[in-house]
Amino acid sequence: MRAIVIKQYGGPDVLAIEARPEPEPKSGHVAVEVKAFGLNRAETYMRAGAWGDVAEITGIECVGTVRSDPDGRFAAGQKVAGLMGGMGRLIDGSYAEIVNVPATNVVPIVTNLPWEEFAAISESYATAWSAVCGNLALLPGQTLVVRGATSALGQAAANIAADLGVRVIATTRNAKRRPMLEAIGASDVLVETPALSKRVRELNPKGVDAVLDVIGNSTVLDSLAMARRGGRVCVVGLLDHVASIPDFNPLFQMPHAGVHFSGFVSWSLGTPEVPLTGIPFQGIVDRVASGAYKAKPAKVFRFEEIQAAHRLMEANEAGGKLVVRL
Repeated sequence: MRAIVIKQYGGPDVLAIEARPEPEPKSGHVAVEVKAFGLNRAETYMRAGAWGDVAEITGIECVGTVRSDPDGRFAAGQKVAGLMGGMGRLIDGSYAEIVNVPATNVVPIVTNLPWEEFAAISESYATAWSAVCGNLALLPGQTLVVRGATSALGQAAANIAADLGVRVIATTRNAKRRPMLEAIGASDVLVETPALSKRVRELNPKGVDAVLDVIGNSTVLDSLAMARRGGRVCVVGLLDHVASIPDFNPLFQMPHAGVHFSGFVSWSLGTPEVPLTGIPFQGIVDRVASGAYKAKPAKVFRFEEIQAAHRLMEANEAGGKLVVRL
């Protein structure tokens, strides 16, 4: 089979296509014939060696058909999405024609969506749904700020929240993204600034109900300043990939009005604590197919164009989910 491998840590040019043996059937895993896979910022960090030693074949998600399941849980040819489960970090990942995915991290889906559109959904929407409906527990009529809303994860969160009847304030570094963000349900669009909380407080003097921070540690303290008493802030991304917050002191740097602060990491998807059975994947895919969620990929690449895809992702010019179609 063909696989995209990391021969050494570095920039996009280190990604190379090589012939590799097909993975052997393995109990507890499902062999998936990959039809397409979404790209994720985490894969650029793993490729660069920023997260220590990782698997030679990266990739944390894919969609395709079941090639084999030694335990008989899935039928050959069945359409599935595979995500997380250590792929790309602890075990070879989805940048290949065939991948072994832990069975706990495989979801059967019935859909007629083209593979590239199907591939734009799974990891982003699973993470966004877990944060919006889980950590933030949003209700109709509440207000949510999505920081980093033009990212694939940010767009998924805005889609889900707006569909729930939540008022969405979307932030972006690029004012030209306003029409796109309004089209997916944002009521207000604000351009990112170092102290955006002041602008949010001008519009919402008592603070907002919730903030979903996709940007990361450089904006966390400002995000905490946006929330009302009893409000919630959840960090789900590291678009900035900055170091830890220096000398973080919750008693002095968090508001004194009882803001709830949490994080959701997609690595937890498929674990006993966050089983994929708790996420309405079929319903999410159906809503994408009906047009209720706007989730088409921003750009689709061929397998051979993986280096160009990573360059675009790192340039912060994607404007949504990038997908590779095999």
